[in-house]
Amino acid sequence: MHRSRLLMIGGLALAVGLLVSYSVYNRLRLFSGQGVEPGVTVLVAASDIQLGVKISSDNVRPVTVPQSAVPPNAYTSAREVLGRSVIFPISKGEFLLPSKLASLESGNGLPSLIPTGMRAVSVRVNDVVSVAGFVQPGTRVDVLSTGTRSGGNDSQTTTVLENVAVMAVGKSLDRNSEAQPSPVITLLVSPDDAQKLALVSQEGRIQLSLRNPLDTKKGAIGATRASSLYVGDTPPPTESKPRAKRTIAKATPPANAPYAVEMIRGSKRDETKF
Repeated sequence: MHRSRLLMIGGLALAVGLLVSYSVYNRLRLFSGQGVEPGVTVLVAASDIQLGVKISSDNVRPVTVPQSAVPPNAYTSAREVLGRSVIFPISKGEFLLPSKLASLESGNGLPSLIPTGMRAVSVRVNDVVSVAGFVQPGTRVDVLSTGTRSGGNDSQTTTVLENVAVMAVGKSLDRNSEAQPSPVITLLVSPDDAQKLALVSQEGRIQLSLRNPLDTKKGAIGATRASSLYVGDTPPPTESKPRAKRTIAKATPPANAPYAVEMIRGSKRDETKF
């Protein structure tokens, strides 16, 4: 009898233990399932994509990431990005976003990089003008012009444009390339500045002044004349014509008019003049 009672107690304890274990298992599974987010398939760069490159199927790959990790407007289909040009460099594994790509109608290469209302103007340079080749795509420069004013003989240098973006050096749009000189540099300017740049390229000699990219301050810079470089020299005095002296004719005093004295003596009259 004691044996049967022990078996009953053991079976009951086993059943209770299984029930408790099953309940704990279900609770743990439910708790862990609450932290799992649904995955979203988006496109990332399969390799580094340089500026101006037209995206092909080899440049992108799909990945599945948690929904909270997906940036706004990320592309999910390759059809949305194929054939579009890159306007900002994209690193390997980086999400493809609209802010990094040009519109499909803008084409590829340099034209797709020109913002609305701006112009790309090329100027001829040499090693000195391009700051020994350190002027590269993505850098910013000032444009200086040296020439002689119309009707004058004193040459001067003037800062024509300030804080201008360099778009291309030769045919290269790569911002990560090593410094190398090129005979042509393309600048991004407004239509008004494009006219100024074309004029100074024809009328005078231009020089590029490289800027720190963090220095965006613009200020009115006065022209520097050649005569101001030589402190010891003084400009020759200007010759002034002598003033003509005005001669004031003095009025000649009239001669003393004679006066007469008439004397009457009875019937006789005598007149004496003095």
